[in-house]
Amino acid sequence: MIRNLVQPALVLLAQMALTLALAPLLPGIVNKVKALFAGRVGPPVFQLYFDLAKLLRKGAVFSRTTTGVFLAGPAAAVAVPFTAALLIPMGAATAPVSFAGDAVVLAYLFGVARFFVVLSALDTGSAFEGMGAAREVTFAVLAEPALFMGLATLARLAGSPSLAPMLTAAGQGWRAAGGPLALVLTAWVIVFLVENCRIPFDDPNTHLELTMIHEAMVLDHSGPPLAAVLYGASLKLWVLGALVVKLCLPLRGTWWIDWPAFLGGMVLLAAGVGVLESIMARLRMRRVSQALIAAVVSGTFGFLLLLLA
Repeated sequence: MIRNLVQPALVLLAQMALTLALAPLLPGIVNKVKALFAGRVGPPVFQLYFDLAKLLRKGAVFSRTTTGVFLAGPAAAVAVPFTAALLIPMGAATAPVSFAGDAVVLAYLFGVARFFVVLSALDTGSAFEGMGAAREVTFAVLAEPALFMGLATLARLAGSPSLAPMLTAAGQGWRAAGGPLALVLTAWVIVFLVENCRIPFDDPNTHLELTMIHEAMVLDHSGPPLAAVLYGASLKLWVLGALVVKLCLPLRGTWWIDWPAFLGGMVLLAAGVGVLESIMARLRMRRVSQALIAAVVSGTFGFLLLLLA
């Protein structure tokens, strides 16, 4: 009985330790690849760790118009991806927390985080941050159906509404259901880029009023709250990236193969994002909605194709 309890505990500790420690590495890899494409040395891959340490040592400045709601955004930005990471099997076939319907919980967890971040932006009373919040919510309305159609396809393939068997069946099902899985992968890659504010849909480094979406909502944060926002963004990048990687990764059931393969997949995904951002320009705002509608259609066709097969 003790052995049955020790193994899940070790999986939980390993997964959470690696998630918390390695998540800030992904933005560093993306920025390094972009710098190399531009012919520059660029910042070190550990730059976000240095930025977080610097921000945590600083004091925070709060507008007199804000209330306690203002801090709910940074708190949710960290707590929600951390909770979501417990539901996804990363380097192993099982997740630390798994139950029937956890796929639906995962999708709505990010909705909860978005709600508090938007609430925090509106609490500042700034029209500029309100504009960013409106854009964020508008695009989320289209991103969520694309994510759900992908989850529905995997649930149909696995015959289970739980994430662990769904992702396991997806990784091992490319030979039998390659077409539907390719359509789901297309939809999820678009959702991954939109939800993480990456080019060509958003730009985390922009400060142009006409193009800002997510960054417009966090302009008033400073010090430790800004560190929470940045760290939460890297956790979200890691969690949603894990979904994409596990969709493509066939599991072998042995930890010494699955964990290195998973971590290698995450590095390749971050490098791929860096390459994409180096060769593509940011889309016009109206094109973002069209791309998200294409993601919904792709996920829906994947589900129908699997249903009719």
